[in-house]
Amino acid sequence: MKLNKYFVIDFDSTFTKVEAFDVLADISLQDHPEREDRKNKIVAITNQGMDGSISFRESLEQRLYLLAPSQHHLPALITRLKGSVSESFKRNKEFFQNYADNIYIISNGFREFIEPIVTEFGIKPENILANEFRFDSDGKVIGFDTENPLSANGGKVTQLQKLNLEGDIYVIGDGYTDYEIKQAGLANKFFAFTENVARENVKSKADHVTPSLDEFLYLNKLNTAISYPKNRINILLLENVHPVAVELLRAEGFNVETYHAAMTEDELIEKIKDVSVLGIRSKTMVTAKVLEHANRLMTIGAFCIGTNQIDLKEATRRGIAVFNAPFSNTRSVVELAVAEMIMLMRGIVDKSTKMHQGVWDKSAKGSFEVRGKKLGMIGYGNIGTQLSVIAESLGMKVLYYDTEERLSLGNAVKCKSMEEVLEQADVISMHVDGRKSNANLIGAKEFALMKKGVIFINLSRGHVVDIQALRDNIVSGKVAGTAIDVFPYEPVSNDEEFINELRGLPNTILTPHIGGSTAEAQENIGRFVPGKIMDYINTGSTSNSVNFPNLTLPILTDAHRLIHIHNNVPGILAKINQTLADHGINIAGQYLKTNELVGYVITDINKEYNKDVIAKLRAIEHTIKFRVLY
Repeated sequence: MKLNKYFVIDFDSTFTKVEAFDVLADISLQDHPEREDRKNKIVAITNQGMDGSISFRESLEQRLYLLAPSQHHLPALITRLKGSVSESFKRNKEFFQNYADNIYIISNGFREFIEPIVTEFGIKPENILANEFRFDSDGKVIGFDTENPLSANGGKVTQLQKLNLEGDIYVIGDGYTDYEIKQAGLANKFFAFTENVARENVKSKADHVTPSLDEFLYLNKLNTAISYPKNRINILLLENVHPVAVELLRAEGFNVETYHAAMTEDELIEKIKDVSVLGIRSKTMVTAKVLEHANRLMTIGAFCIGTNQIDLKEATRRGIAVFNAPFSNTRSVVELAVAEMIMLMRGIVDKSTKMHQGVWDKSAKGSFEVRGKKLGMIGYGNIGTQLSVIAESLGMKVLYYDTEERLSLGNAVKCKSMEEVLEQADVISMHVDGRKSNANLIGAKEFALMKKGVIFINLSRGHVVDIQALRDNIVSGKVAGTAIDVFPYEPVSNDEEFINELRGLPNTILTPHIGGSTAEAQENIGRFVPGKIMDYINTGSTSNSVNFPNLTLPILTDAHRLIHIHNNVPGILAKINQTLADHGINIAGQYLKTNELVGYVITDINKEYNKDVIAKLRAIEHTIKFRVLY
């Protein structure tokens, strides 16, 4: 493909994620007795070469002496480097193939390990400019071609001058030697590549910082493998979301910002304006007012089970898909419920408190086994069913009530009403969702139905229990023990005092909304939710979305995917297809699903089409959101 632009690309930490000499050190010094000492010296010498205290040639000679490489080390090095190609380079193989005549690799590294890597991407061997090893008869490296300009300071500048390229020259690299090409007046622009390494002194000299090759191609209107650079997609994660989530999303290339606590409505309104993905836990309230200011928001990830903190109806109306983690912390909540049930039946909390006060109160009064007792569960979903199985294994009889038809596990008995459960149970555990109709589900009337001496546990939602009524029944002795993990109002951060009527009451366990807060659960959530977010952004799949029609889509291959979200009114699909037909576009695949508020249409089409059709599809009446994926 002919054009008057040339692309000069560095190898180490640009084309690959690593410095080849660092990998070579791991291989060539693997069994060397001075391995760590030599590796440290190599790093020091590299830095001396970079800061100018020794010449680049001296640096190269000294490092090769310490590495003591041989020809038989090269296959392992090449294999490792092939597995370390930068992710955005792998995504954009088509760019290298299409512009092979105009792409040059200029590196202070060595051809012997560079050529096998870059030629797989279509780069021509004659366009690779690098140093070359010199071997002895046994295959040991004894030096390099000292006539090669790239073995000396300013080598990249000298080599590019020799090429005498006529046209615009763009340099992509992570090091100061790449900037020197621009400084010498040989390049139109220098792009500091920061996908793998970000050097402040290099970034400050760049015409543009490019966190990925996608960004470079997007800026220069070249063919790209993806429709929009992910580094331009802003993600805001609040409330100390697990680090693995941050790591996964950053590795995918997104621009991720984190904040340790929840935000107030006003704070979130100000912060969310340019955010495409919002990640929260249970304390951040995503109200209609917040969503009104979320001009770019595509999706919300709730890193928890509940989604009652999000105005789901408004999010749906605005074409914002919401995902949660309905299963990831189930086991953690169940284990806490079992532990608290046993602790309360034995009166352990009060006995432990007395011991700390120096009181020895050895007595079996008010202390019971859970075996043989009746566990009554209000709600029999993912947590309830698992608790049911474990409770039965402890010898308990399980009763439950759920508004939805649920299959009983083991010997659990479904009751016809909540009242029937409350009247019979020795232990009552709440496992309902956060819908508004569940507010004060358990109040004075419901406590009156319970047995005297009942154990009451709520690890579900704070607003489902009338706290004053619960207090009254604890004080009267009707409720012999209680464990509460969720509250109608909870502090926004750890700095705020917890104020509640239940403080100081006997045989009462109060925990700060930690039912799912185990290392295992938080890591599981930290992996699950980003997976759903990335599936939605990358493919349009809405599997497990709590508010969108659920579609699991095939991976997009050799096509463009049109994603159309619209108000659920008749005739939209027909208008989409008519628009495509008017532009002579054949449909390779199409998927449609609706709910009461929105319709979700996915259409895969051939990559070659008149781009005017995009504007026409966006202009269809009742369109909420539209995007193109490729």
